Amino acid sequence: MAKRLASYLKASVFLSVTLALYLLAAGCAPTTTASVKEDVSITGQTKELEAEGVNYRGPDYNVAIIAFKNKTPSKVLGVGRAATDILRTIVKKSGLEPVVLTEGEMGEQERLIELQQTVALKAGKKDVAAGFESVDYRISGSVTAYSEVEESINTILTQSKTTIARVQVDYALVDVQTGKSLLAESGMGEYRKKTGGFLGLGSRTSFDAGLRDGALRDALTKAMTKMAEKLNAVPFRGRVLAVEGATLYVRAGTRSRLDPGTVFSVYRPGKKLVDPDTGRVIGRLQKKVGEIVLTSHQDDKISLASVKAGAGFKPGDVIKQSY
Repeated sequence: MAKRLASYLKASVFLSVTLALYLLAAGCAPTTTASVKEDVSITGQTKELEAEGVNYRGPDYNVAIIAFKNKTPSKVLGVGRAATDILRTIVKKSGLEPVVLTEGEMGEQERLIELQQTVALKAGKKDVAAGFESVDYRISGSVTAYSEVEESINTILTQSKTTIARVQVDYALVDVQTGKSLLAESGMGEYRKKTGGFLGLGSRTSFDAGLRDGALRDALTKAMTKMAEKLNAVPFRGRVLAVEGATLYVRAGTRSRLDPGTVFSVYRPGKKLVDPDTGRVIGRLQKKVGEIVLTSHQDDKISLASVKAGAGFKPGDVIKQSY
């Protein structure tokens, strides 16, 4: 009888210990958490980006994104394409319209614009707008560095590991019409992912594209904030599309976010101005033709204006908001 009781007690103790370990394991089951430094998922900046547009309040310009280059020493798989796709989303949420182009397509469009401005593009030839969206600014860049490091904390029963992804992105914002670089900088992004496990289970991690994308999103959101600040400081610019008597049709529309009564100075672009020391184009000759006043919007891209001063306005003339 005593042996039976002892055996029963041992079995009960074994079952109790097993149950306790099971419950402990359940409470310490493998877990994963992640956060982006100063950005996106944890701080809520993605929602703020959608609601606030990174504080951008200017015209809804078309922005060409040139496919980002992968210049990481280890050629991290897919990092250039990922940067391009993420930036396209961020630009859209900022209140601008992204147009993804290759360097070849962007170069072809700029050449067509140049030919049209110098009246070298004859009737019947391909128009600048044919096959392209009209582009106001372009963003180009490259991912120049990417790394992942691990920080581990191990106890007898539990393990915890934090993987930190860091990325460096070089980028530039260029005014397509003038060729002037408005911003050229290098920025860092960081993303952290924490995994935990019990008794050696669950703390191991394999390749996770989320680490790469989180770091890129962090860096590119910060970059977009700086670019939005620059664009906010640039006066609105459009073009004369047609002249019908005293009425001018201009590229603006509701996307310009300008009110009737806004005054524009009108300029006719001339030849390029080249720096004799560097051979680089630093601007164009511009002759002021006159001033016009916005009277109404025809649709999201076209507005009507009346002449305030001057004469001889032509399609292709540049309009700039006056202050």
